[in-house]
Amino acid sequence: MELIFQNVWLVPFFPFLASILLGLGLFFFPRSIKKFRRICSFLSITFLSIGMLLSFYFFWQQITGSPIHRYLWSWIVYKNIILEIGYLLDPLTSIMLVLVTTVAVMVMIYSDNYMFYDEGYIKFFCYLSLFTASMLGLILSPNLLQVYVFWELVGMCSYLLIGFWFTRPSAANACQKAFVTNRIGDFGLLLGILGFYWITGSFDFQQLSKRFFELLNSNQINLIFSTCCALFLFLGPVAKSAQFPLHIWLPDAMEGPTPISALIHAATMVAAGIFLVARMFPLFQMLPFVMIIISWIGAITALLGATIALAQKDLKKGLAYSTMSQLGYMMLALGIGSYKAGLFHLITHAYSKALLFLGSGSVIHSMEPIVGYHPNKSQNMIFMGGLRQYMPITAISFLFGTLSLCGIPPFACFWSKDEILVNSWLYLPVLGSIAFFTASLTAFYMFRIYFLTFEGDFRGHFYNDSKKLSSISIWGNLTFDEEQYKLEKKPFLYPKEASNIMLFPLIILTIPTLFIGFLGIVFQENKMNFDFLSYCLTLSLNSFNYINSENFLEFLLNSLPSIIIAFFGILIVFYLYGPTNNLYLKKNNQKIVKNRSNIDVIFFNFFSFIYNWSYYRGYIDGFYDFVFVKSLRFLVRIISFMDRWIIDGIINGIGIFSFFGGETLKYLEGGRISYYLFFLVFCMFLFFLYSYII
Repeated sequence: MELIFQNVWLVPFFPFLASILLGLGLFFFPRSIKKFRRICSFLSITFLSIGMLLSFYFFWQQITGSPIHRYLWSWIVYKNIILEIGYLLDPLTSIMLVLVTTVAVMVMIYSDNYMFYDEGYIKFFCYLSLFTASMLGLILSPNLLQVYVFWELVGMCSYLLIGFWFTRPSAANACQKAFVTNRIGDFGLLLGILGFYWITGSFDFQQLSKRFFELLNSNQINLIFSTCCALFLFLGPVAKSAQFPLHIWLPDAMEGPTPISALIHAATMVAAGIFLVARMFPLFQMLPFVMIIISWIGAITALLGATIALAQKDLKKGLAYSTMSQLGYMMLALGIGSYKAGLFHLITHAYSKALLFLGSGSVIHSMEPIVGYHPNKSQNMIFMGGLRQYMPITAISFLFGTLSLCGIPPFACFWSKDEILVNSWLYLPVLGSIAFFTASLTAFYMFRIYFLTFEGDFRGHFYNDSKKLSSISIWGNLTFDEEQYKLEKKPFLYPKEASNIMLFPLIILTIPTLFIGFLGIVFQENKMNFDFLSYCLTLSLNSFNYINSENFLEFLLNSLPSIIIAFFGILIVFYLYGPTNNLYLKKNNQKIVKNRSNIDVIFFNFFSFIYNWSYYRGYIDGFYDFVFVKSLRFLVRIISFMDRWIIDGIINGIGIFSFFGGETLKYLEGGRISYYLFFLVFCMFLFFLYSYII
C-alpha cells in the first residue's frame, strides 16, 4: 500500500511520457508517423486512462480514512538554503486529480474524431498530453516553488494550443494576448512567492501558513508588507482564472480548437487559479483586507462576464464569458470564506462546461461543411437554429448543461451555486444582491444560446445572402417566397449528428452533470448535519471548521429565491426569443410599427445599449488598447522623433559641419605657393576695401 502512495508521481508521468513519445516520433519520423495517427491517439488516451484509474484509487483511499501522504526530496542544498521537490496527496489533491483526468480523457476521446483530418493531429495530442501532465503536476505540488514551475508549463501549453492554427492571424494574436496577459499575473505571483519566502523562510504550504500564523500572533510581521505580498500572489490566479481586470485573454482563446476550449475552461488553466487560492486559503484568511479584495474581484467578474455574454453572436465566446462569470462565483465564495462552496462549484461547473463546449464543438463540426470553416460563420449563432431536429443527442446534452449552469434542480450546478448565493447574502447583502442578479442573467444568456442554436428553423442556407438573412427572424420565419428562393439556389445541405466517437463523451458527461451535485447535499446522521464533500475537505491539508446548520429541507426552502430568479430569466428570454412572440410580431407587424409607444423606444434604446456593451466587451478591451497600446505607441513615436531629429540631429550636424569644413580647408591647404599667394592677396584686397569703405 505504501509503495503505491510513494508512486503518486505516476499520475502526471503517464501523460507526460505520452507527450514525449509523440514528440520524439514527430521529430525523428515526421512523415512515417502520420500513417499511425490512430495509434498515437490511442497511446495518449491509454496512458491518461491509467492515470485516471490511479486517481480514482487514491481518491477512494483518501475518503476511507487514509492519512495525508507527503514525500519530499532535496533539490538544491546551499548553506542554510534547502529547496525541495516532491508531491502532496490529500483529499483536495485527490478530488482535483479525478476531476482533471476524467475531463481530459473525455476531451481526448472526442478529439480523436474532431481533429482527425487536421494536419497537426499528432502534434495536437502531443500538446494535449503535456497540458494535462502540467496541470496534474501543479495539483500534486507540495510547495509554491514547484507550483510556479508547473504554473509556467500550463501557461506555455495554453500558448501552444490557443495558437494551434497559428496561420490564422486571429489565432496568432489570441495566443500572444493570452501569453502577455498571463505574464503580468505570473510576475505578480513570483513577487508574492518571494515575499512570503522572505517573511517565513519556507515555500512549503503547511510550514508557510504555520510560521506566518506564529509571526502574526507575536506581532513580528509588517501587516502592510504581508498584505502587498498576498495581493501580488493573488495576481497570478487573477490572470490565470480570467478575473477582472486581467480577463481579456479568455474570449480570444476561443481561436484554438474546440476540445482545447473545453479543457481550458473546465479542468486545467482556469481551474489552476481557483485551486491555488484554495490551497493558500489558510494564509489568506489571516489577512481580512485580502479576503475582501478577493470577494469583490469575484463579484465584479461574475457580473461583468454575465452582462457581456448577453448579446454575443459567437457560440464559443458566449460560453467563454459564461466561464468567466462562473469563475467569479468561485472566487467570490473563497473570498467570503465559503471554502467548500467555491470548490464544490469548481467541480460541478467543470463537468457542465466540458459538456457544453464539446456540444458546441459538435455543432460547429456539423456547420462547417454548410457555411464554411471560418469562425465568423461556423460559430455564428445567426446561421444556426433548428439543430435539435438534426442533432437530437447533441441538443439534449447541451440542454442538460444549460439547465445545470442556470441552477435548475436537480442538475449539478444548482447545489453549488445556490450555496454560494445564500452564503454571499449572509456575508454581505450587497454581494448577495450582485450574485442573485448575476444568476438571473446566467439563465437569460444560456437559454438565449440554446434557443438560437437548437430551436426554430435552420438559417444556415442564407449565410451568403445578407438581404435574405436580414429578413429572417432568429426563429427562421421567412418573409419572402421560400420556394422561389430554393429554385434559384443549389440543393440545400443540412447539419448531421456527430459521430459515435464524439457523442460518447457527451453522453458520459451528462452523468456527472446530473448527479455529481448530490455530493454536497446535506443529510442528517446521528442528529448531525452531514455532507460528503465537506467531510472530504475537512480531512485535507487545508482543514477548516465547517458547520452546516441546514438540513436538506431547509436548504430547498432557502433555494427557492434562486430558482424563481432563474425561471424569471428563462421566461424573459423565451418572451424575447420564443416562437410565440415572433409569430405574434409577424402577424401584427404593421400595427406595431404604426403604434410604437414611448415604452417601446425606451426598450429599444436599452437593448441597443446592452448589445453595444456586449459587442464591445464592456469597452474594456478598447480602453486597454487606448491606454496601453495606442498611448504607448504614441509615446514611442515622440521619443523616436526626439532621438532621431534632436539628439541625433545635433551629433549629425556637428559631423556634417566638420565634414564640409574639412573639405573646404582641403583645397586651401594644398601645399602650392600660388594658392597661398592668391589667398594672401585676396585677403589684403578685402582688408583695403573694408578700410576704404569705413
